[in-house]
Amino acid sequence: MHVRNAAIATALAATVGTAAAQTVNFQQIRNATIKVEYAGTTFLVDPMLAPRGAWPGFEGTVNSHLRNPLVDLPVPLADVLKADAVIVTHTHLDHWDDAARQALPKTMPVFAQNDEDAAGIRKDGFTDVRVLGEDTMFNGIRLAKTGGRHGTDAMMATALGKRLGTVSGIVFRRAGFKTTYIAGDTTWTADVEQAITAYRPDIIVLNTGYARIQGVEGSIIMGKEDLVRAALLAPAARVVGIHMEAVNHATQTRRELRDFAAGNGIGARVLVPEDGEKFGY
Repeated sequence: MHVRNAAIATALAATVGTAAAQTVNFQQIRNATIKVEYAGTTFLVDPMLAPRGAWPGFEGTVNSHLRNPLVDLPVPLADVLKADAVIVTHTHLDHWDDAARQALPKTMPVFAQNDEDAAGIRKDGFTDVRVLGEDTMFNGIRLAKTGGRHGTDAMMATALGKRLGTVSGIVFRRAGFKTTYIAGDTTWTADVEQAITAYRPDIIVLNTGYARIQGVEGSIIMGKEDLVRAALLAPAARVVGIHMEAVNHATQTRRELRDFAAGNGIGARVLVPEDGEKFGY
C-alpha cells in the first residue's frame, strides 16, 4: 500500500467510528473458508468445499501422507453456498478447489486478487469475475485488497517462492459497521502491519495454522506469536484465528492457540472458532 493510499485509508477508517457500529456476523466453515455477513451482504471467502479425503496431501509439506481435507464440511453444502458473492484471496487448492468451482452458481460475483487469478476463474465458467482494488465497491461496502507474503523472505527468494505465489487479504468498510480485516495466507509482514495501522480494524481475522514445508525452517502462514503481535498492535480489536486442523501441513492446533493467547493476557479478545461455529462482533 502506498503512503498516499494509506493516508486515505486512515481518514476513511476514522469516519466509520466504532462506538455504535453494527455487528458483523461470521461463520467458520473449515480451514480458511468463512462466511462474513457484512452490512446485509453475505460473502463466502476462500471456499474449500470438497468432501473429506478427496485429494492427496500437499507434496513436499509436512504430514503429506494425509489426505485433504482432513475433516468433513460441518454444515450442508447447500447452506455454505447461500451467499451474495465470493472472495478468493488466492487460488491454492485449499482456498479455491474443484468442488467450489463445480458447486457455486456461475453467475455469482467472484472477487479475485489480480488479473491472472480472475482469468483462471473465468475459464472455470464464472461470468461475473471482478478484480479487487484498494477501494472496490459492492452493495455499498468498500472492499480493499491488502498485501501479504506466503512464506519467509528466504522461501520467497528460492524456486519455492514461485510455487507459493502471490496472496492477498481483504478489508471490509462501511459507515456504521465495524471495519474488518481478513489477512489471508500470509506471514507477518510490513503489509500486515500497514493494513492494521492504516485501516484500524475492529476485527482482525488471521490464518494461524502455521503451515510448514518439509525440511524448511519457518512457516508459510502465521502462527500463535503473530496473533499476539496483532492483538498488541490493535489493542481495541477482536482477533480471530482460523485455518487450523483441516489440511495436512497446518501444524498448530486450536487448543495451542487458545492457551498461548490466554498465557499472554489476551484471551478475552481472541476467538478460535470451531468448524461450523457462528459468532458476531
